[in-house]
Amino acid sequence: MGSSCFSRGNKKTVGFIQNYLKEKGLTDEVSLKGAHCMGECDKGPLMEIDGQLIHYTTETMLQEILDNKLGLTSE
Repeated sequence: MGSSCFSRGNKKTVGFIQNYLKEKGLTDEVSLKGAHCMGECDKGPLMEIDGQLIHYTTETMLQEILDNKLGLTSE
């Protein structure tokens, strides 16, 4: 939610995650919190899931990341 990540497209990232959680019925089970500077502004937008920092987050990679992290893959 910091200005650097926001200027790099984080608004779309946040919207995608919100829609994803709603569509999967996970809004009551998953906590989505905004954070300001994570100290790696040159690698943003950043996303942290269970302590893992993910750099250069884009909408195209979010589906796979969220499916994997939330155990929704079809493996």
